[in-house]
Amino acid sequence: MSSPPKDNSYQRYQELGGIINKNDYDSALLRARDATTFDKTLMVQAENIARFAGIELHSTEDHLDPIITLYGILRADIRPKKVRHHHSQMCDQCLFAEALRMLGNIDALNKLIHAYPNISFDWKRESWITK
Repeated sequence: MSSPPKDNSYQRYQELGGIINKNDYDSALLRARDATTFDKTLMVQAENIARFAGIELHSTEDHLDPIITLYGILRADIRPKKVRHHHSQMCDQCLFAEALRMLGNIDALNKLIHAYPNISFDWKRESWITK
């Protein structure tokens, strides 16, 4: 991640179907930019989702792909007690899609949606909410 989020990037994220509120969006991008430690399990989850969808990741020994980093940040978030709907309630593939939307990676997002035809990525119906 190269710079803090800009106001118009959140608008673009919403245009791509993103539902995470602006404060959580900004916070996640900033934490991903500054991240130095990573949960190995979350890394493997993100890599498996990407592999299944045919999404190429660009990690090196010294640098994780921003998709993996952002997915890990979002997956590790905990729903605040007073919040009814929170991104931590999403399935792994849906949360991965949110990371792709936040990064503006439309090609990878389309591959993900195509690879998982039985998962609804339409947030307007609130299908991601765990009952």
